[in-house]
Amino acid sequence: MKPMDERHLAVFRRHMVEVVDVHFDLSGEEIGTDVLEERVREAMLQVPRHLFVPVQLAAVAYHDGPLPIGFDKTISQPFIGALMLDLLEIEPGHRVLEVGTGLGYQAALMAELGARVWSVEIVEEFASEAGVRLLAAGYANVAVRIGDGSRGWTEHAPFDRILVTAAAPSPPEALLDQLAPGGRMVIPLGGKDVQQLSVVEKDSAGAAAVREVIPVRFTQLETMA
Repeated sequence: MKPMDERHLAVFRRHMVEVVDVHFDLSGEEIGTDVLEERVREAMLQVPRHLFVPVQLAAVAYHDGPLPIGFDKTISQPFIGALMLDLLEIEPGHRVLEVGTGLGYQAALMAELGARVWSVEIVEEFASEAGVRLLAAGYANVAVRIGDGSRGWTEHAPFDRILVTAAAPSPPEALLDQLAPGGRMVIPLGGKDVQQLSVVEKDSAGAAAVREVIPVRFTQLETMA
């Protein structure tokens, strides 16, 4: 059997997005919309997800499920990743902080949406690898550093949007401080076993309101001593 080329991968990518569309249609009552925002949909069609998973998993990169990427971490199911971006409502020019880079797929999607992304990753191997993969894929508007994501990235704050790809009992105070008035954070909130994907909105006076959207299961947000 000959190896897959870009034509085959593009077919798998379209199929992945079509499956995400089905999830949105079926979950519409729960998540508040039955249609994925068109710009997010287009970004998912453009970003080569197979470049952001371990090379041995490239052939299954577009399957409808999470995939292991090492260090007991995963890249999220495409539907959950799409939902997080849909909830963030990223606009071109937005300054976005990502907590938990992984191998860079979500950062690539946000860059594709026109955001300037600063991403913090606690696993050194992921941070270096994600930087290489993002540059190779042409996403120069993403900066990645090693660090404790719960502390944010103060040098580049405030942020219009914050995406947290690990669970915490409550929104970390440092991240709330770095979220601009009128800004929005998407984060899984809860303990190890019970979590809710949540939207945190900060009003012009600096007060934060939390809205729970859907039950999820993420690894816990790691912090440095």
